[in-house]
This record gives sequence, C-alpha cells and structure tokens, in this order.
Amino acid sequence: MKKMIIFDPAMCCSTGVCGPGVDPELLRVSTVINNLKNKGVLVERYNLTNNPQIFVDNKEINKILNEEGVYVLPVTMVDGVVVKRKTYPTDEEFCTLLGLDKDYLKSPEKESSDCSGCCCDDGCC
Repeated sequence: MKKMIIFDPAMCCSTGVCGPGVDPELLRVSTVINNLKNKGVLVERYNLTNNPQIFVDNKEINKILNEEGVYVLPVTMVDGVVVKRKTYPTDEEFCTLLGLDKDYLKSPEKESSDCSGCCCDDGCC
C-alpha cells in the first residue's frame, strides 16, 4: 500500500480547522484523510508549527523550503516522491495518487425508505 505525507504550512492547530473562520478546503482535506485512515489507508499530515523537525529531517522537503520558501506549502509526497505543491490534492487525486478506485471516498447512499407507520424491528420509525 502506498504512503502519503502532507506537509502543511504553519497553522494554529494540527488540522487548521480551528478558529472563527474555518477554511472549507482544510475541512475537506481533514475529512478525506480521516475517512482514508478509517479505511486503513496510511496518510500522515504534518503542520510546520507543530512538527517543525520533520520538515528539517525530510531532505526533499528541506531542500524545497530552502529553495522556494514556505509559500510552496502544502506539499504532498507519495512513497517519498513529491507529487503536488501549493495546493491540496482533490478527492480524485487522493484516490489516483494512492492507487484507489475513484469511488473509494464516496459515502454509501443511505437507503431512503418510507417508514410511515411501518414500525419495523430495525428501528426505521
């Protein structure tokens, strides 16, 4: 299985979704990563504020930051190779980069049922 690492810019917390103005893109990425982890897919995410040492220790990221500055973040790596800079992967790119089916992130559709008066054992009422 492939391993993805996302190197985030400096943020106030590990996900970047705190504070009064939540960035919908950061919320989407956090949700996607959480869903992938729940399905056993290995995705790591590091924030420059909370995990600065990993930015120093990773030679490729260190080189990129020294040459291009922090404005290149976020940077996404898969199996040690930089695959995306300056923006987060789209949902489709997450699947493609990790070798997953394009529908992997889709939530199963909830069955719509008309439970009017059925009072069945499975609690649909």
